[in-house]
Amino acid sequence: MTDVLRRGRASLAFGFFAQGVAFALLVTRIPAIQDRYGVSDALLPVFLAAVPVLAGAGSVATERLVRRVRPSRVLRWSQPVVLLALLGVGAGDRMAALAAALAVFGLAVGALDASMNMLGVSLQRAYGRSIMLGFHAAYSLGGILGASLAWVGAHWELALWVSYLPAVAVLLPAALVGSRWYVDGERTDAGVEASASEGAGGGGGAGVGFKMLLPLCLVMTFAYIGDSTVSNWSAKYLQDVLGSSEQLATVPYNVYMVTTLVGRAVGDFGVRRLGAVAVVRGGAVVAAGGFAVVAVAPGAWVGMLGFTLLGLGLCVLVPQTFAAAGRLFPGASDAAVARLNVFNYVGFLVGSPLVGALGDAWSYRGAMLVPMVLVLVTLGYARSFEAQPGRYGGGHERPRTADVGRGSNGL
Repeated sequence: MTDVLRRGRASLAFGFFAQGVAFALLVTRIPAIQDRYGVSDALLPVFLAAVPVLAGAGSVATERLVRRVRPSRVLRWSQPVVLLALLGVGAGDRMAALAAALAVFGLAVGALDASMNMLGVSLQRAYGRSIMLGFHAAYSLGGILGASLAWVGAHWELALWVSYLPAVAVLLPAALVGSRWYVDGERTDAGVEASASEGAGGGGGAGVGFKMLLPLCLVMTFAYIGDSTVSNWSAKYLQDVLGSSEQLATVPYNVYMVTTLVGRAVGDFGVRRLGAVAVVRGGAVVAAGGFAVVAVAPGAWVGMLGFTLLGLGLCVLVPQTFAAAGRLFPGASDAAVARLNVFNYVGFLVGSPLVGALGDAWSYRGAMLVPMVLVLVTLGYARSFEAQPGRYGGGHERPRTADVGRGSNGL
């Protein structure tokens, strides 16, 4: 069983890594995509908004699908679809082809994100200690590599499909091979349809009570509002507000990604020593401090310090939110994760327009205070991350290998 768990953990980490590469390759080449297809500035937001909307739909569909099909199978086949859709974005030549490729990408990403985190939650339960942050660290590492590959493609003025093809050619077969060792959690009598008496909180389909899940949904939304603020506005803020050069303005997001990777790489150790509640509270305070520094920064280098703090603070919130959902609904964790994952995309959709509207109507410095306040609200929901009595979680975990079902390869 130990070998099964180790292989399952390594293969799932690679799945997170591959998804990080694919998503970064898409979002960092948006200007090139716009030029290739002749998408106007007025139409571009429609295309960009459609991806997270469809991803939310894919996540909702995955909740229903995993009642009949194991999450490992959803992940096994959604990841190649994401990679092929990415290649389709680069290879098309008409706007209709772009729309179709992005639609497929969005739906598949929703299924991929949901199923990846379902497997991560069940593996963490089996390990009996915090490992979720490590999976998301692999995603961050993939994002850094994907952004670097995108830079190479832009620097050498490669066609989009030429830029995407090597990554897809390597990642797709590797992901298919690695999927043989995915490990699913133990299923209840009706898949994910657990009863309220099992500690799932009652109400709602599959025993997931929305009242209990709501605090985690809000934390997920606030975390992604903060994340989308950095990804969409950091360069503009540094250049237009803090007076940096165009070259220096590209640095904050890279700094953010690196510190996110570092924070997630060591975050599991912090959860094991201090417990999830303390780590979430600490992350929220550090992230709020980062937004405050960015808002009052007198110059570019102080602003860079703020973005560094943001990476260290925000990086722990999302993985711990998924893990907390698994603890709150141990008999219906797949359904809880799928529903929670939708609020990933809600935060992404809300964050960028919110900051942009406030920046135009008020000031961009003032706009940075809004995600700061939202992140601080997370402190009020920190108790939702506490381990349930007799359940796995917090800083004192106990192994529960019986919670692991057979691997997707029949092990």
